[in-house]
Amino acid sequence: MPLLAVQDLSISFGGLAALAGVSFDVEAGEVAALIGPNGAGKTTVFNLLTGLYRPTRGRAMLDGEDLLGLVPHEIARRGVARTFQNTEVFRRLSVLDNVLVGQHTRLSGGLLGGLLGSPRVRREEAEARRRAETLLARVGLGDVADVDAASLPLGRQKRLEIARALALGPRLLLLDEPAGGLNPTETRELMRLIRGLRDEDGLAILVVEHNMELVMGISERVVVLHYGKRLAEGKPHEVARNPAVIEAYLGSGSGDADA
Repeated sequence: MPLLAVQDLSISFGGLAALAGVSFDVEAGEVAALIGPNGAGKTTVFNLLTGLYRPTRGRAMLDGEDLLGLVPHEIARRGVARTFQNTEVFRRLSVLDNVLVGQHTRLSGGLLGGLLGSPRVRREEAEARRRAETLLARVGLGDVADVDAASLPLGRQKRLEIARALALGPRLLLLDEPAGGLNPTETRELMRLIRGLRDEDGLAILVVEHNMELVMGISERVVVLHYGKRLAEGKPHEVARNPAVIEAYLGSGSGDADA
């Protein structure tokens, strides 16, 4: 059984179908990619999987449990974490505090325990700090833990978002345009990080991306969306040679600012 099974996923906005009957799977420990031209529906898939939208019909099963009736924090608790197309770091917080915020679903001390400074809460907070420092080192930000997030360049803000998502302890990581705005060196570093999360941490990762170097370099499977429908699915080299895909996207040279 796949870790994520998306079946007949559909949603309309104002009478227009943003997704129409989209189905695909993501296996445990796999990197898969969603690609497609502007307006194809890729980020809409992410918004449905994380509870920001409710579908018109369809299902999304995580390890056999339907996600689509749950609210965002319930989905996060079940092991789905995401980053955003436009970085959403807490700019006035330190890098370390951004990651600590990402651990909120894993903490159980409560407000009263925090106010009283109980030993259990102090132990929990110390462990949360250790986890956050470990994650920052994992993504190459260990040297800037106390720096304000606003002062980081874009490439490092993207890594911070990944660290904050990892703080949830996910089984499935959704990355929305992680290479957007990065230079070639930063993109290659990001590719190494994503491969490491798969190979060393065993994460399943679903990537929405228009940078074809990254998509073809890290993905084991690619799903192509076009006007809200699945146009093709296969291994990267298979998709790259598909005439319909070339006509719709790969050969068009278009960018992607999907909604």
